[in-house]
Amino acid sequence: MTKHIAFFKGTCLAVLLAGAAPVLAQEVNAVTFVQAVEPQGLDPTVSSPVAAGQVTWQNVFEGLVAINREGRVVPQLATAWTISDDGLIYTFTLRDDVTFQNGVPFDASTAKFTLERILGEDSTNGQKANYTAISKVEAVDAITLVLTLSSRNSDLLYWLGYPAAVMVEPSSADTNNTAPVGTGPFKVEEWRKGDRVIMSAWDGYWGEAPALESVTARFIKDPQAQAAALQAGQVDIIGNLDAPELFDQFTRNPAYDAVVGAGEMEIVAGMNNAKPPFDDPRVRQAMMLAVDRPSLIAAVSSGYGTAIGSHFSPASPFYEDLTELFPYDPERAKALLVEAGYPDGFSFEFKVPTRTYAQRSAEILQAFFSQIGVSADIQSSDFPATWIQDVFKDTNYDMTIVGHAEPLDIGIYARDNYYFNYDNAAFRSEMEKIAAATSETERETGYRKAQEILAEDLPALFLFSYPKLGVWKAGLEGVWENGPVPANDMTDVHWVE
Repeated sequence: MTKHIAFFKGTCLAVLLAGAAPVLAQEVNAVTFVQAVEPQGLDPTVSSPVAAGQVTWQNVFEGLVAINREGRVVPQLATAWTISDDGLIYTFTLRDDVTFQNGVPFDASTAKFTLERILGEDSTNGQKANYTAISKVEAVDAITLVLTLSSRNSDLLYWLGYPAAVMVEPSSADTNNTAPVGTGPFKVEEWRKGDRVIMSAWDGYWGEAPALESVTARFIKDPQAQAAALQAGQVDIIGNLDAPELFDQFTRNPAYDAVVGAGEMEIVAGMNNAKPPFDDPRVRQAMMLAVDRPSLIAAVSSGYGTAIGSHFSPASPFYEDLTELFPYDPERAKALLVEAGYPDGFSFEFKVPTRTYAQRSAEILQAFFSQIGVSADIQSSDFPATWIQDVFKDTNYDMTIVGHAEPLDIGIYARDNYYFNYDNAAFRSEMEKIAAATSETERETGYRKAQEILAEDLPALFLFSYPKLGVWKAGLEGVWENGPVPANDMTDVHWVE
């Protein structure tokens, strides 16, 4: 079960080792994982930042359904569901033995509160658009929840398993950002701002008790520091190493498991489609033609990653390779700029979040753009706080670059007021067809068509899919190798001899 079982659980062994090396996590049947970005809050239903879900999704908060490590929708707080023939009525049967960590029972009224809160006028849920087809929520009895839709939404079950739709206990809703209360197997004990979140196993959990007694999320932005912390025994897991050039050293060391997994993060250079010159598709196409994707991947991520031509990664079942539509061709790029009225090129502000992959990518892109007479003025933007407000919310930018880690999120290009400021009637129509799909074949056809529209119109420069480079101590099992959802799910993680 646990390594070094002779150590006293729950005692402050550090008193005995004051001034010595940090106590190894497995000594107290615990695990510490690294996370590059510290969330501004721990409730993934508020603003729905990826970083919040990476700490608390599945560990603390759970949903009606979940998305498992294979990317499939599975029952969770709902044990079963039926969908009417017209696709407009979803009836869920809920578990009747679940309580929140504050002792309040979970039931249909709680689920009703959660979903209506997502849909409310004052909702700040960043994924609200995925649930707006829900027109009515009814708690028929304690274990029966009925959702009535205004129109079909073939992806609704999937989105109900996403971090943005975890179940929330009403009395804790206003304080979950700092003191989360969920139904999951771990509860938050302490959040040391700027450093870590400490969680412990909750003895009131409705499901199978986790093997771990304690889980800690350590916030370490610098990838060199991440690797150093792992080698020093201060952390046990780096779910996604941000410096691919450091990865090989772990593959050669039997003390670690190093796994190249499939991730859902697409690195894209978003352009403000409402502002010149990026309101002209010829300019956007020229910018794409200026980029040598294989060289970019080699420089930014040591060759790990896959070039993409639209907004899906190879991890998606709907992925289509469209990179040959606009391959590296600087001369063709210059001709398009002339056609668009920019024979001498132009200058623009390139607001880049303070993430390693983004900073590296921006410098390489700057060099590529200069070859076609375009000058990019790189401006660093603190991530997440400044970038979220200035770029994502206020759209005060010309071009930016960021990784979109949410799976199945191609619909963001059809959202009003999304930071691309992109408006394409054909694309919106295709997303409506996908929502109304009555078969998997029809749904797949729609997603492929949607990709093709984006690949041609290029509201963003589609660069590459970032790999999930996971490294953890040998002797740990149950860590997610692939990333169908950006998460650090510790519920199955355990030490073995």
